[in-house]
Amino acid sequence: MRAYTLTARQRRYLKVKYGADFVLALLSLVVLAIPMLLIACVIKLSSMKEPVLFRHQRIGKDGEPFTLTKFRSMKSSAPQYVAAGRFADSEEYITRVGRVLRNTSLDELPQLLQVLTGKMSLIGPRPLIPQEETVHALRKAMGVYQLRPGLTGWAQVNGRDLVPDEEKAAYDREYLEHVSFATDWKIFWITLKKVLLRKDVKEGAHLPREKSEREEN
Repeated sequence: MRAYTLTARQRRYLKVKYGADFVLALLSLVVLAIPMLLIACVIKLSSMKEPVLFRHQRIGKDGEPFTLTKFRSMKSSAPQYVAAGRFADSEEYITRVGRVLRNTSLDELPQLLQVLTGKMSLIGPRPLIPQEETVHALRKAMGVYQLRPGLTGWAQVNGRDLVPDEEKAAYDREYLEHVSFATDWKIFWITLKKVLLRKDVKEGAHLPREKSEREEN
């Protein structure tokens, strides 16, 4: 399995994209500052002894670990392996407020701070926990870690954690091969649709293909 090498055009696009990520994340934090403060207050009032934020180590660009931040949606008594993912046995640990936050994806909003600091992008492969070794190995072999992880990604709009590891990695590879403005715009609108309808989107859609420089020559 050969790792995919980004074209010169894709590398130029990513430089522009990461600059746009910073601007959009900053604007989003300004606009969402009051809603995020209200969410934090609701979480705190619902359980005074629990922290508002949940922090956990994830794997980012070039395979380097970083700290991901979310609004807390589980009890602090939840085991680390459960709190870090969406496992079947997590239901008993999810709080009433946390269930609403997860269903609306509002628990992800603090990750805008990671976008602002350059650890994440708005769109890209979702950051994995270190224990997801199968997907890590596949991503590394495919060259996916050339990209910064995103708040949403191609695998997420095609089933999220409902797809097996190999299929999830294949979606990540597909995104890597076709990364472009058209691809990111498509993922953005599918994500918006999914959040508004509160359901997983598994349409099996195909990414718009950007003609590579090799094909043009």
